[in-house]
Amino acid sequence: MVAWETHYAKRAGRMVASEIRELLKLVDRPGLISFAGGIPDPSLFPRDAIAAAHGRILGDPRRAAAALQYSTSEGYPPLRDWIARQMAARGVACTAEHILITSGAQQALDFIGKLFISPGDTVLVARPTYLGALQAFGAYEPRFAALPRRGDTRVAPSSGARRRLALGYVMADFPNPTGESLTLAERDSLLAAAAALDLPLVEDAAYEALRYDGAALPPLLALDAARAGAIDGARVLYCGTFSKTVAPGLRLGWVVAPLPVIRRLVLVKQASDLHSAGLGQMAMHEVVEQVLPAALVPIRSVYRARRDAMLAALAREMPPGVRWTRPEGGMFLWLTLPEAIDAAALLPRAIAEARVAFVPGRAFHADGGGGNTLRLNFTLADPARIGEGVARLGALLRSLPDGAPVTDRRKRRRSSTAATT
Repeated sequence: MVAWETHYAKRAGRMVASEIRELLKLVDRPGLISFAGGIPDPSLFPRDAIAAAHGRILGDPRRAAAALQYSTSEGYPPLRDWIARQMAARGVACTAEHILITSGAQQALDFIGKLFISPGDTVLVARPTYLGALQAFGAYEPRFAALPRRGDTRVAPSSGARRRLALGYVMADFPNPTGESLTLAERDSLLAAAAALDLPLVEDAAYEALRYDGAALPPLLALDAARAGAIDGARVLYCGTFSKTVAPGLRLGWVVAPLPVIRRLVLVKQASDLHSAGLGQMAMHEVVEQVLPAALVPIRSVYRARRDAMLAALAREMPPGVRWTRPEGGMFLWLTLPEAIDAAALLPRAIAEARVAFVPGRAFHADGGGGNTLRLNFTLADPARIGEGVARLGALLRSLPDGAPVTDRRKRRRSSTAATT
């Protein structure tokens, strides 16, 4: 047998399995109610429109030839034009030249990490933040530090502040995992901090379209471009996706950014996979032209009802000492348990005894913290199953003795060290 571990690059040691992807393997277990994945409801996918679009394209010899052939790295021009119009409606004046189509927003994060992060650089993130961003950026060997708080432009000394600041990463709207959006004042403050630090800022807008309450706020890119006078003077890189509004299996996302950045990202795209699938892009263009934004009405209605069902169930079933967020949109609620309870230690019992799955919160903390937190997804289960699942989880929490499950302290220290180096 070849000793493969001796041949891998040093950075391979930073590549670890996603707790969320592993938990998704549990979804089909009989009797298990899973709140673990960030999964849209497939019954809301525009399946007929997707099938019809593929049929029309493949039924036309000229269009089929283009769809099945190699294509441009930047992406299908009509789709990029459509995205440019949508961005204009959100306050971002741009052209198709400012847009790169990617194979999902996750690929966009990987490309941005590859372009901006050198080993030892500092990347600023929220605490907690999206696990997929930590994975995408972590492969390029940065150190993670906390984004500046409102009105602050400093970086914590323990974070390696003297190292080069590569970029900041943020979800302004209904972020994964907490669901708590930035206010307009917090957006302005973050942009001021980024300018003071000369910091490129990645805006992950995966959930922006899933607003159920309140007034929409402008994207960071819209605010920054307005300050700079045009998008090419902005420092924000906007990542969007069709996964939450059309279907995740089509794996299509995009980046909107100043032209110099897009030109560099195109080179990264060429070296990675040449271009995203042409047939999928052409079909996506037809689908979004036909069904969006009308299709968002039932999606928002269904998810709003499920969020409300989960909030009501939590209020009914959770024991004293448990707190949770109340997001205006998105897919997630964030629970904070009493300090003594470790969510990772609780999970095996939740699966075995309560037949409920969730994601322990430590995975979302670059510093290994958040042991007493967990994430719940509300978009996949119907209100009845949400009520039943939360009741099971609440009963399990109420059954715990004082000084409930806590992981070994040495394991906790090892986790924290691994997350910050």
